[in-house]
Parts: sequence; structure tokens; C-alpha cells
Amino acid sequence: MALSLGYASRETASNLKRNLLMSVAAVLIMAVSLALVGATLLLRQGVNKQTIQWQDGVELSIFMQPNAGQTQIDAVAADLATLPEVESSRYVDQAAAYEEFKTLFASSPEMIESVTPADLPPSFRVVPVKAEYTDVIGERFRGREGVREVTYAKDVIDKLVTETAAKQRIYMIMAGVLLVSGVMLILVTIQLAIYARRREVSVMKLVGATNWFIRVPFMLEGVVQGLIGAIIAGALVYGFRNQLLGLISDSSLASTELVATSREGLLTAALLVAIGTLVGAIGSAAAVRRFLDV
Repeated sequence: MALSLGYASRETASNLKRNLLMSVAAVLIMAVSLALVGATLLLRQGVNKQTIQWQDGVELSIFMQPNAGQTQIDAVAADLATLPEVESSRYVDQAAAYEEFKTLFASSPEMIESVTPADLPPSFRVVPVKAEYTDVIGERFRGREGVREVTYAKDVIDKLVTETAAKQRIYMIMAGVLLVSGVMLILVTIQLAIYARRREVSVMKLVGATNWFIRVPFMLEGVVQGLIGAIIAGALVYGFRNQLLGLISDSSLASTELVATSREGLLTAALLVAIGTLVGAIGSAAAVRRFLDV
């Protein structure tokens, strides 16, 4: 007995309608759990992006005042060049600082438009000969005329990692628990659908229906539930990516606001759709194998 796409679609829709409340509950749980997964992935990407100024071994940044004079900038550059504790240093002017700012806030054009290169402080990115020299170098420039602040890579990175690592674990555990709950709901929903149609299934077997002819509509039911939940989660993550990051990141990170670009949001949403579809398929396959003895 051949299986047609139209038949499979009709039977899947019929099963979903028959257990509408259970199906809606499974979809909502999948959506919430996958949204948590997506928010956690965006949080990790945001943290990684915030360390952009600490690439290539940079251990500290000496931020000048936005209106620092060239004489003050040259004096700091000259001192850095003569310090034996300094392996290398590079000057990031206001134009380069603005390019970094645009990268960090790529998904917030209104914020980029509100800032000009003249508003951002130039800085020196310093690589010490040894990491233990970082404090020694920083203290020489802290409070110096024209210097706004000295920021240490270890302080910034440790703060970001410490404040987000625990939250990432918590959110992933919550998402895992909800995903398992979603799979269990899919199992129960399909079990109810199989039980409600047990006589019909017996008749189909008697007239020669193949195992896959009977199984596929029930399996598609779980796939559809997972897919719909994933699409909802993907839309939420893409549309409210920065709001989600604002909710789950620590308020003490206000000076280093975490943002996600539209491309990052889109890729994360696509990944969630794939995960949701896979989870729905696994749940439905397990249900069919366990409860449909054909």
C-alpha cells in the first residue's frame, strides 16, 4: 500500500486536531526551551565579541581623554616605547575606536548614529613582556594627565566570564529540562493518538498496510510540533535578540553592553529550527516504536 503526501498530511492534521490542547502545550514548551537555548548562545557570542580589544595578547588598555592633546598622546607613546616591561604597544585612534564601536553595536544603528569618532577615547593597547608586569605598567599611567583610565584585560574578561558562565549553565539546564518535558508531551500526545485510532490501525494491518504507511503520519505529528515550537523560538530570538541579552546579562555590565547582530540572530534562529525539528523527530520516533507495535 503506497503512502501519498496528501494522505500523510491529512492524517497528521487530524491527529493534531484530535489532541489539540496537548499539541499546543508541547509546542509552547518547545518554544520556551529553545528560546532559552538561543538566548544562551547569543550570550556566549556577545561575551566573545566584548573581548575584541584584548586580541593578540593585549593585557591592558590605556584610554586617553577624547580631547587629549597630541603632546599628551606622544608623551605616553614615548614612555611605552622606553619601558623594558613593555613588549609592544599600538595606538588606536578615534577613527579605529569608532570602527570597533560599530562592530560591537552593529545591530543598533540608532546608537551608532548618535556617536561620532570625536566622542570616543583613543587608547594604547599594551602587551607586556610578562603578564606579571601588567600592574607595574598600569600604575605608571594611572592618573596621568590626559589619561582617562587604565583597564586590565584580566579584570574585564574575568568579570564577563564569571558573571555569565553560571547563568549559561543555569539556562542550559532549564532548557534541557524543558526540552525533555517537551519530548515527553510529544510521546504522550502520539500515544493518545495511537490509542484513539487503535481499531483503525488494526483494520489497516488486516488489509495489508505496511508498517511505514501506518507509522509516518504519527511520526510527522511530532516533527510538526517540534518545528512549530522551533519557528516560534527562532522568531523570538531573532526579533528580540538584544532585549533577551539585556534580560539575561548582569546589570553591572552596563558599561560593556552585550549586543547581537542580525546575522547572529538569524544563524541562531536557523540552528533552533534544526534542533526543534530533530527533537520532535526523536520524540515521535520513540513514541511510534514504543506504542505502535507494527
